[in-house]
Amino acid sequence: MERKLYFLIAIALTIAITVGSLITIEKVVELPSVKFFDKFLHVSAYFLLTFSWMFSFYKSLKLQKKRAFIVLVIFIFGIIIEILQGTLTISRQAETLDLIANLTGIVVAWLFFNIFFKENRMK
Repeated sequence: MERKLYFLIAIALTIAITVGSLITIEKVVELPSVKFFDKFLHVSAYFLLTFSWMFSFYKSLKLQKKRAFIVLVIFIFGIIIEILQGTLTISRQAETLDLIANLTGIVVAWLFFNIFFKENRMK
């Protein structure tokens, strides 16, 4: 049951990030005009996304290769989202800095997971 809950959270975050990345934000909510606030949102979102997917499979993530696969898939997901922003939306554009922010969140989540959820603690 617990694993299903984590999996549902990971799915919900994936959907939320997809929708949030492709809708027109200006009509929904006014973002703060703080420089690089958008990049902070990217880092945070992709940290949570990566961590949630790793945690939803934590009992089967005994090998680094499986964790690396999740990292790779989430990074590719971020690339696809950026391409879709540049091609499907009018008010959004694809940005290299967004990809860097996404990758930062992914790597920090991977490091956090590896440091705090070592394989011997998850048995």
